[in-house]
Amino acid sequence: MDSLTQLTFGAACGEAILGKKVGRKALVWGAVLGTLPDLDVFIPLGGPVDNFVYHRGFSHSLILLVLLSPMIAWLISNIHSDTKRYYRRWVLLAFLVLETSVLLDLLTIYGTQIFWPFDTTPMALPILFIIDPLFTLPILSGVLAALVLKRNRSLGHRLNSVGLFLSLIYLAWAFGAGEFVERRVKEKLAHQQVSHSQLISSPAPFTTLLWRVVGIDKDRYFETYFSLFDKETPLLVDFHPRNLALMTGIEEHPPVVKLKWFTRGYYAFSTVDEDVVMTDLRMGSEPDYVFRFKVARLNDLQPYPIDDERLKTSQDWRRLAWVWKRIWNARPEG
Repeated sequence: MDSLTQLTFGAACGEAILGKKVGRKALVWGAVLGTLPDLDVFIPLGGPVDNFVYHRGFSHSLILLVLLSPMIAWLISNIHSDTKRYYRRWVLLAFLVLETSVLLDLLTIYGTQIFWPFDTTPMALPILFIIDPLFTLPILSGVLAALVLKRNRSLGHRLNSVGLFLSLIYLAWAFGAGEFVERRVKEKLAHQQVSHSQLISSPAPFTTLLWRVVGIDKDRYFETYFSLFDKETPLLVDFHPRNLALMTGIEEHPPVVKLKWFTRGYYAFSTVDEDVVMTDLRMGSEPDYVFRFKVARLNDLQPYPIDDERLKTSQDWRRLAWVWKRIWNARPEG
């Protein structure tokens, strides 16, 4: 999730667990702990591909964070020596905030290595877009209430709890929506005789009412969208080549191997001038993908490996208008 959501969710948990005991210290430390796992983005892990695939690795290990929670609680209780009698609650706060921060990341499409180091498989249960106002705003409102209502701490504490509760209700809704979308999309694709070996769906930007679906079928992939308001209208399925022939001769090139593993098969190749580019098909939309890497260069039409380089990408924010139209209309114009 985005940094604001992680920060506010951690702050809300801190207020709920220890706010009545230690005041705003709990809220502040909750915010700090909520952002802590994602600080690995500032650690150089190698080249561009390494930084991409190893983000959300060790810092997002549920096992490691369990072990760190008592030590972090000890540090906090020593910084605020007047709160040492609440050490166990500090442990609970650290544990819950760190673990839920990781689990929130698990609910996005990126991929999180929650069982590192025993299993480094990047896992994802994509039911939230990285920024979802309907999830974040109730939490943010509750945290602001706890901060602003100085003279009525009890009311602020209750409103913070209400915000947390509403966000959890929204998570339950998102889980249900994701299950419904997966079932209906598979039914429609089967009815339209669209074959696929892999299929993944994730929410469109800022909403759980519209979902983007990517399917893999040998040397091609397809993209389609499904709205919760779609009825019996067939899916508009756009097919594109994966250009797997461009991988010939560079199959063992480390950036290619790592991207194949991390994308779990949702990748394609293309050329930009004389360079061979490998694209993660899960994030972005056709043709604007977020993560694209140069991995080879053509020489007499044959690729040879080069140092990986991430291509700069720019998002066409005008597509948000299309997203809004597509929610309500299966055949939007534009």
